[in-house]
Amino acid sequence: MFQIGPSLREARTRRGLSPADVHKAVRIRERYLTALEEERWEMLPGDAYTKGFLRTYAEFLGLDGQLYVDEYNSRVAVHEDEPLVPEALKKRGGRTTSILFRTLGAVLVLGAAIAGLAAWRHGGTQRPHVAAAEAAPKVTHAAPKKTQAAAGAKPAAAAVVPKPTFTVIRAVRDRSWLSVRVGGPAGREIFRGTLEPGHALKYGLAKAIWVRMGRPLALDVRIGKTPVGNLPSGPSNVLLTRNGARS
Repeated sequence: MFQIGPSLREARTRRGLSPADVHKAVRIRERYLTALEEERWEMLPGDAYTKGFLRTYAEFLGLDGQLYVDEYNSRVAVHEDEPLVPEALKKRGGRTTSILFRTLGAVLVLGAAIAGLAAWRHGGTQRPHVAAAEAAPKVTHAAPKKTQAAAGAKPAAAAVVPKPTFTVIRAVRDRSWLSVRVGGPAGREIFRGTLEPGHALKYGLAKAIWVRMGRPLALDVRIGKTPVGNLPSGPSNVLLTRNGARS
């Protein structure tokens, strides 16, 4: 178990970001970001939105989003799959619950019997005809098969939704100064500072990510699971896209 809010705040401040910077990058309102950092769950719009905000915020900060969602589920989320049994019955044990279900079953059987008797009295001699009509097989008009094949039309192919690609920049051998911008060298800067060993940044590649690296050889840079090779020894720039990296 760990503190969700304080760890998010610490990761944000360590990267030199304000809530406004995060809002511009991930499009989550600042008041929701503050609610996450202060663990004021009542200010958030329900469990589904809260889990989505947690995952997006954590992954933007280079953290494990699923770890935060799991911690929220274990400590905070409302579990809607619990049986709706009154608290008083829970305290009295399984015997009371069994008696309750038997009583409900008896009421349902009695109600069905009364309904059947009323239908028999009102139906009179016409009931056999009704039963016969209900038992008669239903006639359905099946649509002609292979209409598309006869017309020479090809079945529509299922749309393939590409999986989002991420880039991960991790300091593995030493610290390195970084400047990260969206789109290119003139794009919006989303990170500026020193990346310490063992720390990482993770960004989606819906748009290209431009990175200015002070010590490239101290870093492990990947697009998805593919490492970016041939990094120079001195300060340099690299543009990371879905299709690869280029200087």
